[in-house]
Amino acid sequence: MLAFLALFAFFDLMGELGSVGRGPYQLEHALVYVSLGLPAYAYELMPIVTLIGTIFIMAQLAARSEFTVMRASSLSMAGALGLLLRIALLLAVVTFLLGEFISPRCNEFRENFKRRIQGSVFSAEFSSGLWAKDLIRDPISGQVTGSRFLNAKKIDTDGTIRDVHLFEFDRKMHLVSRLFAKRGEFQGDEQWRLIEVEEQRFSDHPTSADRQQSELISQRKLGTLQIRSEITPDILSVMLADPKLMSALDLAQYSHHLKKNQQRSEQYDIALWTKLLYPITPLVMMVLALPFAYLQVRSGGLSLKVFVGIMIGMGFHLMNSLFSHIGLLNTWPPLMTAALPSVLFLFAAIVALRWVERH
Repeated sequence: MLAFLALFAFFDLMGELGSVGRGPYQLEHALVYVSLGLPAYAYELMPIVTLIGTIFIMAQLAARSEFTVMRASSLSMAGALGLLLRIALLLAVVTFLLGEFISPRCNEFRENFKRRIQGSVFSAEFSSGLWAKDLIRDPISGQVTGSRFLNAKKIDTDGTIRDVHLFEFDRKMHLVSRLFAKRGEFQGDEQWRLIEVEEQRFSDHPTSADRQQSELISQRKLGTLQIRSEITPDILSVMLADPKLMSALDLAQYSHHLKKNQQRSEQYDIALWTKLLYPITPLVMMVLALPFAYLQVRSGGLSLKVFVGIMIGMGFHLMNSLFSHIGLLNTWPPLMTAALPSVLFLFAAIVALRWVERH
């Protein structure tokens, strides 16, 4: 793990050197930024390092005939699996803590840290800005009366949105109003305060040739305007985050928000199930490593077995990413998409154990 983290930290630091010296961002800031990204790497690498470490130990035990002595002392394959799985359970807990608490918080803090030092803001990858959708509800009855689409060019680190466009539609998807605000500040309890507002409201009456445009569109300018919206700064920040770096709680909340607003949530559902199932991958990797203890020295040296372990671990990591994309493209069930790589590798481990037991 330390070797892998040192390698990735070196590559990340090389990537950050281009930003060092631009304004107040200096080398010590780059070192902090890179260090805060290491928990995310540790989380992703946990299955690989578990496999390599277990293969290394099992190959050593086999090379020194220690595992042979253990087997002669009535250690069955089930007993060996039981010993390994006790350690795997501890690694599963560590993986869960890294993925659910440590890694997401460190990643969020490091992005805010860099933007705070550089004085920059969040911005979407699209030139049109960040888009979000929510429902308009009657303040008394709570019934849905329409839909609202929000477009923001920039988001400050404190959650303030800038250059905001709001498009409101009725239940028949007729445009009711268009609103522009220089700035939007979240007040809590789903309340936004919009500042320097320009509003256009459109008549819902049928148009006719003898009606003037002024009768169809009403315009007004306001210093501030209070609106109620289910879109919060947390939801906006989630939209800018990589689903793989989010916690399961954030993924579940955002997926619920998308479904509630009749939007597609498959990408976040797959990421959620992957996050929930990922802690069990060290158990799968340890089962996969056990057959190496039954191979004799003539079946390959220690370095060869470790190399095979690295290749298997990288294959698992690549397959995990590949199935996420394939499942999204083919609309596979999220649970099946997330579980399939682990199930395939577990099946391969069982086949390998049966083979070494027979031979």
